[in-house]
Amino acid sequence: MWLEQQKDACPESSALGKAINYILKRRESLIRFLDDGSLPLDNNRCERTIRPVVMGRSNWLFAGSVAAGTRAAQIMSLLETAKMNGLEPHAWLTDVLTRLPSWPEERLHELLPLNSFNFSISESTPDDGTHVVS
Repeated sequence: MWLEQQKDACPESSALGKAINYILKRRESLIRFLDDGSLPLDNNRCERTIRPVVMGRSNWLFAGSVAAGTRAAQIMSLLETAKMNGLEPHAWLTDVLTRLPSWPEERLHELLPLNSFNFSISESTPDDGTHVVS
């Protein structure tokens, strides 16, 4: 491989040497998409998903406490997961919060947006702009 040949010609401490070592150490992960055509060539979807968090980071410095910041991050993660699973986040969260008080603790995992097959968004949206979760 060309990079392996260049590795010997480049000092490890140089920027190029560090870049070559980075790629060689992660080679298997970097070429994984070649084995599965459904994998994207880039991580743009992930980058777009975390952009609001990155943009708002300075606004969230004062969440009140580390625990409050952790809870906010957990909620944001759940809402983004709902979006990624084709759910309208507000409708999903409203539905979950409605069901939660009487939901059995051993079945809480069923409410996660990852298991969105249980809570699909209605194809039709009511005229008032709200979304129906069934």
